[in-house]
Amino acid sequence: QVQLVESGGGLVQAGGSLRLSCAASGGTFSWSRMGWFRQSPGKEREFVAALRWSGFTTNYANSVKGRFTISRDNAKNTVVLQMNSLKPEDTAVYYCAADPADGTIRWEYWGQGTQVTVSL
Repeated sequence: QVQLVESGGGLVQAGGSLRLSCAASGGTFSWSRMGWFRQSPGKEREFVAALRWSGFTTNYANSVKGRFTISRDNAKNTVVLQMNSLKPEDTAVYYCAADPADGTIRWEYWGQGTQVTVSL
């Protein structure tokens, strides 16, 4: 059973930085993509960033471009989201997701989420 476990959330002041990590466990993995989504109270879950496991192509939501960076650690089967210049509107539960390389295109696996709170 594949599990994605996020870590690194917390409370930070506006302008500060946080680094989120997502580790996969429970089997042998072949990913097409891994990514991050977030959800604020009363809002739908929204896309933040994604990375293709081969080719290293990345894409970002417009709201985080230039501030967030997604990267991977192959040896640890981990994806990282470096968040800089954080704003109060970045406050949300952040979820890691994985799209397996099985010929379909879907975010099949999800982590449990980690809270990020940005204060003024």
